[in-house]
Amino acid sequence: MKPPSASHQPAFRRIEPDARRLALIEACARVLARLGAAGASVRAIAVEAGVSPGLVGHYFSGIEALVAATYEHVEARVNEAIDHAVDAAGPEPRARLDAFVTASFAPAIADPQLLATWIAFWSLVTARPAIAAQHDEQYSGSRARLEALLGACGVPAERQRRDAIAVSALVDGLWLELCLSPGCFSAEEAGDIARRFLDTLTSSGQ
Repeated sequence: MKPPSASHQPAFRRIEPDARRLALIEACARVLARLGAAGASVRAIAVEAGVSPGLVGHYFSGIEALVAATYEHVEARVNEAIDHAVDAAGPEPRARLDAFVTASFAPAIADPQLLATWIAFWSLVTARPAIAAQHDEQYSGSRARLEALLGACGVPAERQRRDAIAVSALVDGLWLELCLSPGCFSAEEAGDIARRFLDTLTSSGQ
């Protein structure tokens, strides 16, 4: 009998647990978008995922743990899209700053369903300390990245925090309106508005 080939792959790989966990997280995101935080029960998420409620309990200690994991997953997806845009912009500091700011207006992020999921998360910030802590961490991390990009464009250190807060507020407002009323203005117009604001910050920072 010949020995098995070195390239022989086993018929099954033990990736099913991770795949099931991800499926539950994605089902939770869909339920949050459709029903809001009040409708995100273990039963509703199990039905959405096509599994038994007991399986949800196998992977998560409860609904709060599942929602927290979903928040982390959605945030990671958004950050990945923004990071990709920044990397694609090349090494020039202003191009990287523009990419970081305008990436939020791309269809993958300026998406009504994603907005609905975020609204569900935001509704939990005042009620669930764990979600509030995640929100604070997410905002602080995003602002720190923005401060670094502004600094690379010559914005003085003493201005970076407040300028980053202002830019974040502008981007969040434009993103919100793009998701709610996409016919009012385009992603290109949102990007132009944001870049003109960045002009005022970086030109005075030189």
